[in-house]
Amino acid sequence: MADFDLAKLQHEIATQDAKLPPVEKWDPPFCGDIDMEVKHDGSWHYMGTPISRPALVKMFASVIKRENDNYFLVTPVEKVGIKVIDSPFLITQWQQQSGDIIFTTNLEDSFVLGSSHPIKLMYDRVNNELLPYALVRRNLWARLHQNVFYQLAQLGKETLIDNDVHLVIESGGQSFSLGKCT
Repeated sequence: MADFDLAKLQHEIATQDAKLPPVEKWDPPFCGDIDMEVKHDGSWHYMGTPISRPALVKMFASVIKRENDNYFLVTPVEKVGIKVIDSPFLITQWQQQSGDIIFTTNLEDSFVLGSSHPIKLMYDRVNNELLPYALVRRNLWARLHQNVFYQLAQLGKETLIDNDVHLVIESGGQSFSLGKCT
């Protein structure tokens, strides 16, 4: 892990968030579903074919909106449904700086794990396993990639929570369970 300037990273994250369209404020009419799918591995597909241009995938990801368990791509004038197999993002990288954990998704969204971006244990919709997911933005969660999970597990401390021993990590002044120890 390279040494870096935390203040610079925080500025970059704030700038990244400011560039995102305000989809949470948009409530356009539903125009139907399109044949777009985010696979379990985080790849985006249109009509069964992988979208190979990262800039195009990032553009779609910038206008994704979740309502209950349904996902949509929205603009100010239309909303179309897409299929997300598990979660629209994967946490593929992490760094630790000054006690904080900085996550980066497969689409290069970065954020500091903390109260605004917590980890929550949820069931993987493919394997039905209880796994850690991190809140990226606007009710959009990212599953921790298996490699990231194993690396973070090395940082974890066994902690008693509700009569169960959990593996816990700390960031942003908060504690987060990676799951029960067996």
